[in-house]
Amino acid sequence: MQESRTGRQLTLRHGSHEVVVVELGAALRSYTVRERAVIDGFAAQDLITGGRGQILAPWPNRIRDGRYRWDGQELQLPLTEPAAGNALHGLLRWLSWRVVEESDSRAALEVQLWPQPGYPFHLHVGVEYTLGDGGLEVAVTARNLGALAAPYGFGQHPYVTAGTAAVDEAVLTVPARTRLITDERGLPVAAEPVAGTAYDLRAPRAVGALRLDTPFGDLDRDTDGRAVVRLAHPSGAFGTDVWLGPGADYVQLYTGDTLPPGERRRAIAVEPMTCPPDAFRSGTGLVALAPGARHTVHWGITPWEE
Repeated sequence: MQESRTGRQLTLRHGSHEVVVVELGAALRSYTVRERAVIDGFAAQDLITGGRGQILAPWPNRIRDGRYRWDGQELQLPLTEPAAGNALHGLLRWLSWRVVEESDSRAALEVQLWPQPGYPFHLHVGVEYTLGDGGLEVAVTARNLGALAAPYGFGQHPYVTAGTAAVDEAVLTVPARTRLITDERGLPVAAEPVAGTAYDLRAPRAVGALRLDTPFGDLDRDTDGRAVVRLAHPSGAFGTDVWLGPGADYVQLYTGDTLPPGERRRAIAVEPMTCPPDAFRSGTGLVALAPGARHTVHWGITPWEE
């Protein structure tokens, strides 16, 4: 038997839908409907690469130089994207989460984030994965166990596929009115309206040669308060929606152009985020989590067929 490099494999089923969540980082490993892959995940014996399915907390995306100021204190995080000099994607990705609930269609996991250099705050973070008629719903709750207010943001990193060999043929819709312009380190330097630009994806459009590693904001929402990013097969017969609940005010789209050969442009990472890149420095969208306070965000994946 091959060893799992990601710990326990929790399999959820509902009708023809099957989801696998792993103990390492509470990551979303796979999602299939019958024979169709909904996300481009990883095998149980594989290392997680490219952030696939990982939970990004207490910050998503990047912090410039890993350095920020909080409550009058200068703090320095490890540079986990050393080539760019950034602190990347939080502190929970490589921790072992404890399984607290497992049933046919639901799994709940939790972890404690202890005070440490660069992040001297004490958090409890829990995730609930629930598979139902509407697909997969994910709820992530952070609670501040410490005596100090803590800076906090959340994101997650699923790679979505619409059944095409490359994302170029897939049809993408993103309900965003603004995109953040980023520098060579992936950090925002300005914002611009998408209207009239190549990044206006509010109407369905084939991805084509468009390269995305791009944060979007000013999301339009439906009557349920959800912003829905849609990736559809060019036939229009089926596809996948990623919805962002209230509080998930940004979404990062990544076409995987910098991934290793064989993985590039195979799927699109659709990353719900509560704040944009570098929020620990800019304060934009950043949650100041008071002692004893909780913060919950919901997002989900809905595969569909015409």
